Amino acid sequence: MLSGCKFLAYVPGISASAAVTVLAYGAVWLETVVFHDILLDGLVFAIVFGTLFHTFASLPDAFRAGVAFSSKYLLELAIVLLGVSVSVRTVAEAGLPMLAVVAVTVILSLIISYSICRLLGLRDQLATLVACGNSICGNSAIVAAAPVIGAKSDDVAASIAFTAALGIVVVLVLPPVFALTHLSEWQYGILAGMTVYAVPQVLAATAPVGVVSVQIGTLVKLIRVLMLGPVVLLLRLKQGAGEHCRPSALTLVPWFIVGFFAMMLVRTVGLLPPSAVDAAKQGSSILTIVSMAALGLSVNMRTVFASGGRVLLAGVLSIIALACLSLVGLAILHVS
Repeated sequence: MLSGCKFLAYVPGISASAAVTVLAYGAVWLETVVFHDILLDGLVFAIVFGTLFHTFASLPDAFRAGVAFSSKYLLELAIVLLGVSVSVRTVAEAGLPMLAVVAVTVILSLIISYSICRLLGLRDQLATLVACGNSICGNSAIVAAAPVIGAKSDDVAASIAFTAALGIVVVLVLPPVFALTHLSEWQYGILAGMTVYAVPQVLAATAPVGVVSVQIGTLVKLIRVLMLGPVVLLLRLKQGAGEHCRPSALTLVPWFIVGFFAMMLVRTVGLLPPSAVDAAKQGSSILTIVSMAALGLSVNMRTVFASGGRVLLAGVLSIIALACLSLVGLAILHVS
């Protein structure tokens, strides 16, 4: 539990994230008034508004603790609550072919992304971090892999900065892709789940398309996240026993992933009444927008571009390679 003094340190950042969230909801309302439709979801507005504020106005030091808290813990709580929207039936419908395709896509993406980084002259540790962030789950994968490979703080900062920036770009680009193609909601959900970095960003990319896209996109993304454990263990073996600190069980399998599947099981066996399911879904939606606002507030685009062109180019080429692998996966699955 948080002490009173420690919680007070979080209040400014949480309040700023909430304020950006209110602006995002206001932008959605304005959309409906002007266009009679929702063109961009509130999650996207929250990311963009937060990023613009940090880039052009900078984030005061007093806000940083609360912003970090909102982008991490509120995000994780939102993911747990999201579990009520996915049933075991959805997982069963995905089947072993889906699991196999996602796993193979992650492995191939790791190899290709790492190779791209090395060809561009990035150091081994930085290349590993970029590859993990791109292929698995963005910042979480980078943070999990960094102590295992003994990464320098500069490498961690650079890889996280570019992952955050590219993640926002992917969220903004994917919905128009759906509008311009003949992908079904199921296919688009798979594409989003395989290419978007973070779980809440999957929500931002799939929510404008439909419920089916949200469910399958979240499921595919969580399968990618679960690949973090095996990958970190392999990195550990590569480094050699005792050379660097041993990753904890919580690092290998984050608590919110366990919570997500627990809520999914509770929903499946019917322990939650419909009113509780609706409340959990609404709570997850609100917390996700607040966490995405906080994520935006943590990104300074000027710092990102100042970190180095080779890292940016490596990230862009890696995400393009991941998208191509995802399209191949769609072709293999033959989903419609």
